[in-house]
Amino acid sequence: MAAPSKNMDILRFATAGSVDDGKSTLIGRLLFDSKSIFEDQLESVERTSADRGEEYTNLALLTDGLRAEREQGITIDVAYRYFATPRRKFIIADTPGHIQYTRNMVTGASTADLAIILVDARKGILEQSRRHAFLTTLLKVPHLVVAVNKMDLVDYDQQVYEQIVDEFATFAARLDARDLTFIPLSALHGDNVVERSPNTPWYEGPSLLHHLEHVHIASDRNLIDVRFPVQYVIRPHKSTDPELHDYRGYAGQVAGGVLKPGDEVVHLPSGLTTTITHIDGPNGPVAEAYAPMSVTLRLADDVDISRGDMIARPGNRPEVAQDLEAMVCWMTPERQLSPRMKVLVKHTTRTARAMVKDLHYRLDVNTLHRDETATGLGLNEIGRISLRVTQPLFVDDYGRNRLTGGFILIDEATHNTVAAGMITGA
Repeated sequence: MAAPSKNMDILRFATAGSVDDGKSTLIGRLLFDSKSIFEDQLESVERTSADRGEEYTNLALLTDGLRAEREQGITIDVAYRYFATPRRKFIIADTPGHIQYTRNMVTGASTADLAIILVDARKGILEQSRRHAFLTTLLKVPHLVVAVNKMDLVDYDQQVYEQIVDEFATFAARLDARDLTFIPLSALHGDNVVERSPNTPWYEGPSLLHHLEHVHIASDRNLIDVRFPVQYVIRPHKSTDPELHDYRGYAGQVAGGVLKPGDEVVHLPSGLTTTITHIDGPNGPVAEAYAPMSVTLRLADDVDISRGDMIARPGNRPEVAQDLEAMVCWMTPERQLSPRMKVLVKHTTRTARAMVKDLHYRLDVNTLHRDETATGLGLNEIGRISLRVTQPLFVDDYGRNRLTGGFILIDEATHNTVAAGMITGA
């Protein structure tokens, strides 16, 4: 297999689905067939499989580290895996399937370009399948793949597959699913994972890896609205280099648009305009910067800029707001979200105190019913709220920009993250 190029784009995708739908086996199969496993890792898996009396190499054992963490009672987190093919690099967010870890699925899918929802062909669409499908559309994941797994256990029956496709498509019609693809596969035996399988002659679509390699993601990123939240001001005061003595740079991650030297920009909240003179990357000057690059901007004028400020285009500014409407997923069992609650809001690089003004409704993920009589949100529950922030935030609608439209809520006392939010209006 040819070595991947350094300039290839990266596809971030998350796996989701109910418990035992085959997520670990699918990831193991992708790692194995893309030759992303070291020989000693494969030998260990083969040895463990033999010790357990299994007559095949159980590729699910490649992700058993997370399972061991669960057994030890360690905090469950999203497990990330990396692999590459000659066409593209991949980052996999392996999210837990248990309902009590829904918050971790939200974490893993929040930065994903694509989500794979696995469905057991024997069990069909389950409650957790619907929950994860709704969450991926709520999080505006641009591409969704429904992988009907374990087709070998239903004798590759086309009718079983089509029944699941029809049921899921009916449910997805009520969601904001932009790009929906269905693939029948067997992660255990490799059917339609990397190569098209002769066991499904009735399926005319691509294999899963072919789809992952060719799905178009360049147009998913917002390259129109320039958004640069300032994270840190760089002043190397103690440098002995005379050229660096007067250096003043503003470091951060580009959240939207394209920045080039010579561009006119505006600083928020002051509203002062200036011009970009240099853009410094990790390895030196760059000709342009775009999301999600981390760079340092140098400006023509001395503007009082600090962490939490925003650099944008003079004619294309974000909303400046203290009152926000948002959908939130509550992530802590210690307490409930309730009206009049005081929290901290972390939005891009700015942190401010805030109060939950109102809880409009709690959303039933399975039926999509809005419970307007709800008085609070518990662990893993989702609802729409109004927030009042003590200082202005520079925001966009989440559907337009996931970075400037998303935020987290933090407990003032413990400083634990208690919710993830998506701005729907300002």
